[in-house]
Amino acid sequence: MSYWVVSADATAATATSLASYSFYDVCCFGAGIAGNLFAFVLFISPIPTFKRIVRNKSTEQFSGLPYLYSLLSCLICMWYGLPFISYGVVLVVTVNSIGAAFQLTYLILFIVYADPKRKLKMGGLLIGALCLFALIAYVSLELFDHPTRQILLGYLSVASLISMFASPLFIINLVIKTKSVEFMPFYLSLATFLMSASFFAYGMLLHDFFIYIPNGIGTLLGVVQLLLYAHYSRRSGDSSRLPLLA
Repeated sequence: MSYWVVSADATAATATSLASYSFYDVCCFGAGIAGNLFAFVLFISPIPTFKRIVRNKSTEQFSGLPYLYSLLSCLICMWYGLPFISYGVVLVVTVNSIGAAFQLTYLILFIVYADPKRKLKMGGLLIGALCLFALIAYVSLELFDHPTRQILLGYLSVASLISMFASPLFIINLVIKTKSVEFMPFYLSLATFLMSASFFAYGMLLHDFFIYIPNGIGTLLGVVQLLLYAHYSRRSGDSSRLPLLA
């Protein structure tokens, strides 16, 4: 009789453990998928800019540097998420590989329609960025063991993400200075906040310092942008519009 009682208790405990594990997996996967979806909104946001560039066959006063920084950041974060660097963060790989493809496409279009001087400059910078990434990849694989490699790439990904998340600081400063949200579209700010919050949750669930720290900073900046939008749009009656990155 006691045997069956023990077996029943063990079975119940195993079922509870499996249910908890499955719920944890669902939460991780859901947070990562949400982050991927919101990131996709950010990746397609420059499309109006490039429609204008293609239509006018000129890059005008636009800069290609934001896309170059984003490309390098996506490549580094994608490399960090690969199985031979980190375990169990495959959704970091998917979002950053898609992001890298978008940024590379934007840069190629920029170079095609730039004037000869800027074409040469941006082409050189693109080759330099790709060579830098290739060097990082080579050094991380050849000179470091797995734990050290993960730490090195982790800190590099944090630095690249924080530098990318720092760009809203210029927008925040502009909004406060002009008391207008004209250059801070609501849906772009909302997507930034939701993407950062999703990957913050993803990193926390995985206990991955290198994911939740930069995305926690991104979440705070997203909250600031949304609060500023609520404050200044109510005062000025501005309506958001699609961004043109200058």
